[in-house]
Amino acid sequence: MGWIGWTLVCLLALGVLGYVGVRHALQSNAVAVLDAADKLLNGGDGAIRQVAVARYGGDPSQKLEMFVPQGAKGVLPMVMFVHGGSWASGDPHDYRFIARTLCAQGYAVVLAGYRLYPQARYPGMLEDGAAALRWVHDHARRLGGDPDRLALMGHSAGAYNVTMLTLDRQWLRGVGLDDRAIRGTVALAGPFDFLPLDSPATVNSFGKAQDLPATQPINHVRADAPPLLLVTGDADTRVKPRNSRRLAELLTRAGVSNQPILLEGVTHEKIIMMFARPFLRDARAVDAVLPFLRTVTAPGAKVQDPAAPR
Repeated sequence: MGWIGWTLVCLLALGVLGYVGVRHALQSNAVAVLDAADKLLNGGDGAIRQVAVARYGGDPSQKLEMFVPQGAKGVLPMVMFVHGGSWASGDPHDYRFIARTLCAQGYAVVLAGYRLYPQARYPGMLEDGAAALRWVHDHARRLGGDPDRLALMGHSAGAYNVTMLTLDRQWLRGVGLDDRAIRGTVALAGPFDFLPLDSPATVNSFGKAQDLPATQPINHVRADAPPLLLVTGDADTRVKPRNSRRLAELLTRAGVSNQPILLEGVTHEKIIMMFARPFLRDARAVDAVLPFLRTVTAPGAKVQDPAAPR
């Protein structure tokens, strides 16, 4: 049974919606249904507290939400998560299951949106990611997050976004942030080497770029980049594992700390579903991500050497 089937069974078993209602919801926004199932199985949102709903630009998609664990004291290490959706769909509000899972581990979590096609093409998604990071550095500390202990995390198109923010320093510098503002990055099923453009999603979002090689993360590997965790599934036919393999090879060659992890039997969709309660029994993705986050956001963790060659 596929992930949609399992989510359907879960919601029907909980008596949340009738069959017709669940089927319609899955067709219109499957991620929102997954989030609803996660919320119900977690007993609601009582374990997390929303401390901000903010806009960092004029487009409706230029928005973010910030959460901390209920009862949290002091400032916490942070994760900023960026959703997938082929750069054309998705809403950070539907990914609260990421906040529920990571807040339970002691993190403050920001769910960040970005302008989508056709309102924006490359480099709009990267400009927006940098602007969201600027907001985090300006506001997070008073809300309970430590922007000096910040990791990025993204799935699919969002994994591309956070990896480019991590490797291509122009985006952070464009909003006045230091190269070392990112402690580490988790990329789930990310497209890092996708030339020639051969899908509607990549043609739509990158087809008008004047310098196509500059759009590729593999062409921005640098020796002083922060650590990267590259997690993908061997059953992913949408963003093939070779993307992570190739980036890992180049990072290793440049001397950059990186961990490529290949999950057996995991598809493009399942890798993000594994962070929601209906699927947490398969803990391989979470068990890969949490130790990495603990390492890179630990107090005193080594960051990029400012004296490294530029």
